Amino acid sequence: MKLATFRSPLTANHTRVGRVDDDHSATLIGDFADVGELLRQPRWRELAEQASELTVEFQQHTLAPPIPRPGKIICVGLNYAAHIEEMGHDRPDVPTLFIKYPEALIGPFDDAQVPPIAQASADYEGELAVIVAKRTRNATPDQAADSIAGFSVINDFTARELQYRTKQWHQGKSLEHTSGFGPWLVTPDDMPDQARLRTVVNGEQRQDAPLSDLVFTPADLVSFCSQLYTLNPGDVIATGTPAGVGHGLGTYLSHNDVVEISVDGIGRIRNRVVFGA
Repeated sequence: MKLATFRSPLTANHTRVGRVDDDHSATLIGDFADVGELLRQPRWRELAEQASELTVEFQQHTLAPPIPRPGKIICVGLNYAAHIEEMGHDRPDVPTLFIKYPEALIGPFDDAQVPPIAQASADYEGELAVIVAKRTRNATPDQAADSIAGFSVINDFTARELQYRTKQWHQGKSLEHTSGFGPWLVTPDDMPDQARLRTVVNGEQRQDAPLSDLVFTPADLVSFCSQLYTLNPGDVIATGTPAGVGHGLGTYLSHNDVVEISVDGIGRIRNRVVFGA
């Protein structure tokens, strides 16, 4: 099952959540504003599966981030074995975490607005996003698997010069209006066993890796984060990026570049890079 958040003009100047029936139509689910609000309902899956009252047509530009303002966006660094080698680091014993703020998110087909401070070293990081289904605290990995509502695609957009100015990465990782997120949430039962993540820049493939290359699995990450703080419905964990980032290749993004990130079983996001004042 796919769950998406739609914006105006489809929904008269406010967002609504719907079950995606095909590439161009969806069934709206109650009066919930977004996927996060739906997930806060104990019977969210039943409500989504049984919705049948209003079917609407949609276009790419009407898709908002599935969770427009997550309570938490927890990002994981150095979590693909090949990327760890590419960046010259040792394989970690525990996940490397940093935080991204909701203001960084844009829709799956929106332009990424890059400010001057980040334009010299703008970079992409295609990632699988995990979306939390329920309140979770101190979960084992087995328990954590039941706390996953589904998966999406996210670009952990990064300004490398800012990232490496200090030992804390956050300042290069949470620029407003830069991180494409979507196109929707896909429940775990609809994910293929051997899914791959791919990133293409201006038609050139840069990243291509199996999700099985993750050092820490989605359940591992939910479990680990839940030892630190309570996870709530709609919280997002960006699981890390594979090899092939611009920094590792020695090339950065330029004005009007187009970054497309896809994950098998989910779909793709496509964001144009716009350098602004």
